[in-house]
Amino acid sequence: MHFDRLKRRDFITLLGGAAAWPLAARAQQPERVRRIGWLVGLAEQDPEVQRRNAVVVAALRDLGWIIGRNLSIDYRYIVGGSQRFDEQAAELIALAPDVLLANNTPATRALQQATSRIPIVFALVLDPVASGVVTSLARPGGNATGFTNFEASMGGKWLGLLKELAPRTSKVALIFNPRTAPYVGMLRSIEAAAPSYAVDVGTRGVADATELERTVAAAGREPGSALVVFPDVFTTNNLERIVALAAQHALPAIYPYRYFTSVGGLLSYGIDTSDVFRRTGGYLDRLLKGESPGNLPVQAPNKFELTINLKTAKTLGLTVPLTLQATADEVIE
Repeated sequence: MHFDRLKRRDFITLLGGAAAWPLAARAQQPERVRRIGWLVGLAEQDPEVQRRNAVVVAALRDLGWIIGRNLSIDYRYIVGGSQRFDEQAAELIALAPDVLLANNTPATRALQQATSRIPIVFALVLDPVASGVVTSLARPGGNATGFTNFEASMGGKWLGLLKELAPRTSKVALIFNPRTAPYVGMLRSIEAAAPSYAVDVGTRGVADATELERTVAAAGREPGSALVVFPDVFTTNNLERIVALAAQHALPAIYPYRYFTSVGGLLSYGIDTSDVFRRTGGYLDRLLKGESPGNLPVQAPNKFELTINLKTAKTLGLTVPLTLQATADEVIE
């Protein structure tokens, strides 16, 4: 009798243990690895690219997405100065990512042309509606949403800052590639503000590096000339050349991002790109969790930074007003 009870207890224990095996096996299964495809549009060795990548990876990590555990990121960069957006978009989509990330307008367009199914987050698109990337900012529709990098009114702000630092400025050349994005709003802002600052607007856009050099050289021959450099993948990829040309021809210039002044540019006023890419991590998280990009509003920048390079100002013979220095977020000595 005792032997029968013992056998029954053993049998029940064995059944209980067997029932737990599938639960234990499931608990030990690795998490599903989700995949992001990132069309960068800049060179891999660019310090700004490395900084943006670190910010996005950190933002995702804070939201529970860990590289090598439940997340992988595939990158496509500019190689040898060649922008192969369409080809690289196809390469990324062939990897079957869960979400795509684009750094700029051309990259976003290339991804949208390649897929209408995979969700896309864009980080630095000047005018998403005019570019045809979204139907509206509040309800983008389609498979893309993200962050704008400037407002049209910034054009007038740039002129005001440039005139304050270089009061003899009487004519500006606008440096951007018109094929990158529609700059209609920003151009209107500059043209509307120009008379109040007694400034004429000259060249409006350059098509390539050769035209860039020719335009800057021409501006250098005209007294009172200065440059306004737009936020553009073309200007970012040529930032060191643009800064060097401005120095060569002794031209004051205002730039859209801090990293221009960090390599010798005179003055920059624009968005904090780290803040934008940090917020990008939040949208990537929401799309990875199944939300629809068409329902996530396009967000405007909310953090701007003014940087002044005193060394460059001194080289150009400019005295930076103390009031301007006081309002700057950073003054490079």
